[in-house]
Amino acid sequence: MKKKVRIPINVEPPRLHRPFAVLKDLNLSPTSDAPPLTNPIHETSRGRVDILRQTAHRGGKTVTVIANFTDVRPAEKEQLARKLQKACGTGGTVKEGRIEIQGDKRDAIARILTAEGFRPVFAGG
Repeated sequence: MKKKVRIPINVEPPRLHRPFAVLKDLNLSPTSDAPPLTNPIHETSRGRVDILRQTAHRGGKTVTVIANFTDVRPAEKEQLARKLQKACGTGGTVKEGRIEIQGDKRDAIARILTAEGFRPVFAGG
């Protein structure tokens, strides 16, 4: 027969180790000499891109399509497609100048495109 282990209730709870507690006393506010926190490569908007959700001619499967890129090289589209696939955890491809990602991942794709300097617009249904 198992022996019951009693847990004392009048004991002080253990103190938690807080490795970042020291940072609360530091002055970490940005100064005028500090560099800006933006990515210097994408300071300006890289243009509008449309994010569409399509199911037609795909056997009922949903695909998120990113279209209407301007001034983006095919190699950069391939790199962006790989980044989107990895972030969404799905497959995808680049066809006819558009990036197609499997599934309805419009919100995640919009966040990534905004971080890359694009201005995503939800188009269609």
